[in-house]
Amino acid sequence: MKYILFLISITISTQFFAQEYANDVSEAYPFGRPHPDAPKELLDYEFLIGECACESTTRNPDQSWADPEEIIWRYKYIMNGTAVQDETLKPDGSHSGSIRQYIADSSSWYVHYYSNKAPTTRLSTWKGGKRGDSIVLYNKQKAPNGTDGYFRITFSEITKDGFHWLGEWVNTTETFSYPTWKIRCRKVRTN
Repeated sequence: MKYILFLISITISTQFFAQEYANDVSEAYPFGRPHPDAPKELLDYEFLIGECACESTTRNPDQSWADPEEIIWRYKYIMNGTAVQDETLKPDGSHSGSIRQYIADSSSWYVHYYSNKAPTTRLSTWKGGKRGDSIVLYNKQKAPNGTDGYFRITFSEITKDGFHWLGEWVNTTETFSYPTWKIRCRKVRTN
């Protein structure tokens, strides 16, 4: 009898928690779902949700473009569908990711970046949002010569089939830019 009561209580608790966190990553939704009460801006990332096969190209020390490398980039809804997390998996073992939260009071996305090759006690943060059909994020950064500016990240050509990503240093007026990293992604898996 105790065993039957135990099984019933486990079944009820499991159903309760499954309903309580219905938008979290699950077997039915491997990349989660947006929470219906989350800010509508959460859908800025809806076409990025899933897994992409990407070609990543960075600069060599001599400033020429390096040979591209194949990476995996995954996006999913987290915190019961109220934020977005991504992770990149690279062949050289340098993996990274971000947690993306929209803060309505400032009408901005805040993106907190982390990496296994550069662990830190304080995560760097990008701030930005939608600009037309793109998502643009900024992090203050001086140029090697000391000029004030930003590292700007732009997601563009965003569709259900993939997206482009560009990382570049820009001056404070954004009249000069120097691209340092570019990524082209093709969607290979979704919910």
